Parts: sequence; structure tokens; C-alpha cells
Amino acid sequence: MKAPERSIELTQVTEWEDGSVRSVQDSLAAEEPLEILVNGLPLAVTMRTPGHDLELAAGFLLTEGIIKSRDQVSGLRTVTPENSAKSNRVEVELKNTAFDHGEMQRNFFAASSCGVCGKASINAIRLRGLPQPDRDFRIDPEILCRLPEALRSEQAVFSRTGGLHAAALFDETGRLIVLREDIGRHNAVDKIAGWALLNGHLPLSQRVMLVSGRGGFEIAQKAVAMGIPILASVSAPSSLAVKLARELGLTLVGFLRGSRFIVYSCEFRCLSAQERS
Repeated sequence: MKAPERSIELTQVTEWEDGSVRSVQDSLAAEEPLEILVNGLPLAVTMRTPGHDLELAAGFLLTEGIIKSRDQVSGLRTVTPENSAKSNRVEVELKNTAFDHGEMQRNFFAASSCGVCGKASINAIRLRGLPQPDRDFRIDPEILCRLPEALRSEQAVFSRTGGLHAAALFDETGRLIVLREDIGRHNAVDKIAGWALLNGHLPLSQRVMLVSGRGGFEIAQKAVAMGIPILASVSAPSSLAVKLARELGLTLVGFLRGSRFIVYSCEFRCLSAQERS
């Protein structure tokens, strides 16, 4: 998979190895701010790795509950200032939506700066009326165990920088559908959401999403917003992510490494009745 333009920056560094010092060129994962404007008003700024910015903006609006369908997006474009070669702004025009712009800004600021009460967070997700993920979807545990290697092998930017998170969608046979990378794990997930929204693939009721690192509450709620039945991570989930998954019917898998994983909720999607007994 080819790395997106501007996702990698080159720099000169000094390397020490076994007493020897040399100057070498190193690859860094790029990190730049992206401002998202809705109907002409600034809504949020996120630090991200450039690439797939339209997907990121669209996915952010979807997973945060501002929009529910592609039909609500009447315009979506990147904006490049006259005195710059870089585009770090996406403007979105929405129709058939009613939301308090100021309240949304305050919510995003509170969530990023000081955290929010777990009970209130889950209740906010519940009030959005999101349907439970498909209870009939199944995947074989041995196929599930093959997904981390498939994800790692396709991480174009990570392979050069070692500094990016990834999110990927797979079908029940373990076939990779789409992968996105970003310095922020939640941004990688939003890029997946935007890809699905803009290409008419929602809900993702027959897909598994695998994320690098841990599976936190924010990742779990974004998975539910996309209709994903199984969310897996190579590390641990948070306690609030487990609570949300159990309440909303999401299969949450952690520590997916080698031939081992732990299921925290709704294990029927990846373990047979015999295996669960």
C-alpha cells in the first residue's frame, strides 16, 4: 500500500550503535492540525497525519452523531490558503441537520481537555438511538488471529516510521477491505468511517474492525456508530469501553496476538457454543 502524500517527513538524525556515531536520514510520521468547518463555522481542530482528510472530516461528523447519512452532506472540500502549499482545512456543507454549533464546540473541548463522566458518556450514546450491531455475524477464531499480521503487512507509513496507529476492516474470511493510518488512533477510525460513508457502505454490519494499540471508549462508540459487530485490538480495552460494548451489543476483543485473544463482550460472534461452555 502506498503512503499518502505528506504523511511522511524526512529529517537528519544522529544514530549511536555499539559505540559508533553516524548521521543518517530518518522518516517521521507527519503531524499537522486539521480544522473542520461546518456551514462556514469552525467546529473542531484535530492533530492528524495528512492524508484522506475528506474521509476524516466526514467520518468525524458521522461518529460524533452530527450526521447520519451521506445525503446530509451537500459539499465537502479541502481548502489551501493562497500563501501556503499545504491544505489543513476541510469545509463541509450540511443540509437537513439541526445541531447547536456552540454546544458541539463545548462538548469537543470538554471531552479532549478534562474527560467526561463515564455514565453520562454512555447515556449520550444511548440517546442517539444507534441500533445494535448485527447479532448474526460470525467469524472463526483462527481467522481472527490472522488479522494483526494482515494489518501490519499493509501499514505503508508505519513500516517507514514506526510511529503510526492503524485501523482496518476485514470480512468474515479475513480479507482486508480497507486500511487507514494516522498518528491518532481515533483519527484512523474516523477515516474508515468517512470511507464507508462517502462510498455508500454503511452500515458495516458484516465487518470486523481491528485497531492497533488499545480499544478505548471513543473507539468503541465509533464502531457502534458505523454498525460494526466486532471490534478487536492488539492491546487492552478500557473499563468504559467494556461497559459500552456490553450495553450496546458490540463484540469487544482485546490482546489479539499470535494464537490468543480475550473476549470482553458478546463472545457468541467469534466463539461457538461448545467453545464457550
